[in-house]
Amino acid sequence: MTTVRIGIGGWDYAPWRGLFYPEGLRKKDELGYASTHLTSIEINGTFYRTQTPATFRAWHDATPDGFVFSVKAARAAAIRKDAAEAKPAIAHFLDSGLIELGDKLGVILWQLPGGRRFDPDGFARFIDLLPPSHQGVRLRHAVEAEHESFNDGAAGRLLGERGIARVILEKQGVAAQEEITADHVYLRLQGTVDEEEAGYPAVALDERAARLKAFAKPRGRAVFCYVIAGAKHRAPAAAMARPDRLTVQAASRASTGNCSATASATMRAVAADSVQPRWPWPVL
Repeated sequence: MTTVRIGIGGWDYAPWRGLFYPEGLRKKDELGYASTHLTSIEINGTFYRTQTPATFRAWHDATPDGFVFSVKAARAAAIRKDAAEAKPAIAHFLDSGLIELGDKLGVILWQLPGGRRFDPDGFARFIDLLPPSHQGVRLRHAVEAEHESFNDGAAGRLLGERGIARVILEKQGVAAQEEITADHVYLRLQGTVDEEEAGYPAVALDERAARLKAFAKPRGRAVFCYVIAGAKHRAPAAAMARPDRLTVQAASRASTGNCSATASATMRAVAADSVQPRWPWPVL
């Protein structure tokens, strides 16, 4: 099935309390609440510090069946320019316990430094270190490269040969590019504004919905999209806006709090060619 998932970056953000999260919701229940209103979350804490298998397992257990996490790779692994230095850092990250997410593991995001220029040989050596599986769990990778030197097609060919996605980044000051290099597409949007309750004006929501549908058109291609910056307090609203042109296959919104039987029964996959809207379709 072709699926589109959209969510936010992280879930622990004070300005969301009382705006996205209901007043009085316990902090420990915020992940459970977010995961019943969105289809995916990009974990940012893994970029800054090493997590434990127990932590990944707890995140898995706190969310409904069908929910998916994407995981931002450790900074120590992603910023290494020399492959020989990157190799042990990548191995340490992969062994930190993320496979405890099991079928809730979406994509691993490798965010290169913004000023990193494209070096064909060095880049090839780096992405050759990103395995297609780890301890029996399939791994999908996406690389974020801001510098314009990555935009001449050579980097895309290297990624395509390995089935690794190039992040489609919507960020002020970064040249737009939409290379599709894998059987999954990964978008990071940083353009929400405070003046719009849904983060974007209606026409912009519709335009982005159309792009997502186009990305998801080939059957079997999964699309992951995260609203991560700009007016960040608007990100959940942007992720839950629902243009009529994209619809949901799944059941009604589940209850808040930690994962429940009702939430577990709710499928979080969005079928790009379905015509059965049942709950707020989380599209940007």
